[in-house]
Amino acid sequence: MDWQEQLNLIPDRPGVYLMKSEEGDYIYIGKAISLKNRVRAYAQNGKNMSPKTKIMTGQIDKVDYIVTDTEVEALILESNLIKKHRPKYNINLKDDKHYPYIQVTVNEDFPRIVKARKVKKDGSRYFGPFADGGAVSETLDLIRGIFPVRDCRKDLTKNRPKRPCLNYYIKKCLAPCQGRIAIEEYQAIIREVLLFLEGRQNDLIRSMKKEMKNASDNLQYEKAAKLRDRIEAVEKIVARQKLSADSEEDRDVIALSRNNGKSCVQVFYVRDGKLMGRDQYFLAKTQGMDDQYILSAFLKQYYINALQIPKEILISKMPEDQEVVSAWLGE
Repeated sequence: MDWQEQLNLIPDRPGVYLMKSEEGDYIYIGKAISLKNRVRAYAQNGKNMSPKTKIMTGQIDKVDYIVTDTEVEALILESNLIKKHRPKYNINLKDDKHYPYIQVTVNEDFPRIVKARKVKKDGSRYFGPFADGGAVSETLDLIRGIFPVRDCRKDLTKNRPKRPCLNYYIKKCLAPCQGRIAIEEYQAIIREVLLFLEGRQNDLIRSMKKEMKNASDNLQYEKAAKLRDRIEAVEKIVARQKLSADSEEDRDVIALSRNNGKSCVQVFYVRDGKLMGRDQYFLAKTQGMDDQYILSAFLKQYYINALQIPKEILISKMPEDQEVVSAWLGE
């Protein structure tokens, strides 16, 4: 490849560069605040290059580029293009497309809470992704044990069943299919579920206690008793969670571990000062990369899919481009 010819075409502006092999396959995608300077560094094939980078450089036949207005825009574009093309030499989250989510179909009159394999633009609320599918199932079982919401896939806008299912009789569902609960009352329960999934148990308990008092004041003793039982169930969950700090801020705590060429990132989820859970993610193609580079790649690929970003992220080592990553997360 004629590097000088390529450099004559590439501007000194922020953007994304896409390196292709002779066969036309994407082998590496990166971002830069100056496309020309970054690509020039590859052209020099210097002694400071890692063996992996030298091998990659020898396979480059063409460099395409996309100009952006800012480096933050370049970061977003880089993450999306890596996810789409999965280049040979980019660090990738293993099988991240298979990580499950929890879906709350809030676009329906009587929403459901189900496991989903991918996020769709369908008006639903999604929580995740979760690396551990078993944790999703446990969370769903926990929610259904506390909140009487439906998990069937019936379209309640069409023909309704003649009688409620077994879940109604064992008090796991309030039979919206039979019109035995008003939309407004059901939606109030869904709002409680959303608070629970967001890790806002303290807010949830306060809301339910207020609702229980109103029900009691209005002589709705059966409703108040159900709310009391729900509050006790949530309080037991809160009591089992260990305080992680004296602050009630939301934060993710992230650490990288490496061994024999393998890399694993642990993410601990702290909400309202309580440890809510953790996930581990394995990264491919990290040989020869330093920790700062690996963590930068992880943050971009993880948070571009994450549906909740806390106010604070604690990380074992700062990514190499911490300022632009911070700006992107802040936006």
